[in-house]
Amino acid sequence: MRVTFPGVGEAFDETLPNTCVLLEAGEDSALLDCGFTAAHAFWACAGAPLRLGAVWVSHFHGDHFLGLPLLLLRFWEQGRTAPLVLLGPRGVGELAVRAMDMAYPGFRARMRFGLDVREMEEGRPVEAAGFRWTCAPGDHGAPCLAVRVQARGAAVFYSGDGKPTDATLALARGADLVVHEAYALDAETPGHGTVAGAIDFTRRARARRLWLVHVNREVRRERRRELEALLRDAADVEAFLPEPGDALAL
Repeated sequence: MRVTFPGVGEAFDETLPNTCVLLEAGEDSALLDCGFTAAHAFWACAGAPLRLGAVWVSHFHGDHFLGLPLLLLRFWEQGRTAPLVLLGPRGVGELAVRAMDMAYPGFRARMRFGLDVREMEEGRPVEAAGFRWTCAPGDHGAPCLAVRVQARGAAVFYSGDGKPTDATLALARGADLVVHEAYALDAETPGHGTVAGAIDFTRRARARRLWLVHVNREVRRERRRELEALLRDAADVEAFLPEPGDALAL
């Protein structure tokens, strides 16, 4: 599986696209989250964007789902006919339709492809778009689902937003890659994780690698040395702070 990071930023970061993760396994591909600025970033990174099979929405904050209307409109503009799988919490299909109708009134009826909506529940894996999907709730200001995505013998855990929970720890167990939000460096922030906490989470999950996303823009710019020192000191965890476009093969 190839994992690419079109965006790594948080909601207010004016220099980095919203966090989104592109998974590719052979001919199959999926996008994890699609916020305000993620759709353009996805198109810039994807080798075959029209072949995208699925979009995962972790929760209903704009920096995680409000890029969907633009994504769907461009698929329409480029003549897509294949259905797109849309996975996420209960209500994800209705919300996507409402967002599309608000952003581009009348265009949904002209689309030549449908949405195959899969509402996810904890403990109920779903097979879709060539991947196996399993979710668990994190600790965020709004209901948010972390997800484990598996294909071709590789497993990726993506936190969405929020602090770790016992359920997300169990979900991440033994993953080849943990992608975790780390809004703060080490201070507690309600509904968000920290760099130190993400490192500890990865260690306890006995996972192989940690890539940090959704880091507060001021922490990323003004406390970069402290952040990188924490990553270096995590000798038993392969921890990394990606930039847009960074990728790895699992």
